[in-house]
Amino acid sequence: MSSPHLSDTDLVMAARRREPDAWQALLDRYDRRIRAVCHAHRLGPADAEDVRQTTWLRAVEHVDRIREPHRIGAWLAQVARNECLRAIRHRARVTTYADELEHRISDPAPAPDALMVAAERREAVRGAVKKLSPRDRAFLGRVFHDHEPSYAEIGHALRMPIGSIGPTRGRVLERMRRNAQLATLVATG
Repeated sequence: MSSPHLSDTDLVMAARRREPDAWQALLDRYDRRIRAVCHAHRLGPADAEDVRQTTWLRAVEHVDRIREPHRIGAWLAQVARNECLRAIRHRARVTTYADELEHRISDPAPAPDALMVAAERREAVRGAVKKLSPRDRAFLGRVFHDHEPSYAEIGHALRMPIGSIGPTRGRVLERMRRNAQLATLVATG
């Protein structure tokens, strides 16, 4: 089928006979027009692609009922316009999670007073750790390491039974809580 020389009516008639070349010729001839309609409605890329695909789907579904095959281009443009308006209405009703987050989080930077409180807490924890025994500091260093070691790794490194790691952790943290500066921050925070 030499589609560039066929009329729109001939292509629609061939499409009704389910000839793939006819559909490809229609696509080649009118897909740019459908994209232009989407562009005129200022749709985003995803919505425009949905409209484009839906327009061609409607053509396949209704090809046998098109009354004026010689006006297939105008028919496709009208279907595309209707689908664009549907997409715009849908977008107005739906708030995406990303849009919702954008409105909730106006400034991702923490407030200056929050930074100051965090700095005070870090300093209080450092002070409380400094007052612990060398053994307790070594224990906390292993337990709260960046790579989150297993109890087996901690037990091996500190030469202590795995079953005593949890209770030891509790006792060391309790000793830290007794630090006056840290206790004040915990009570107020």
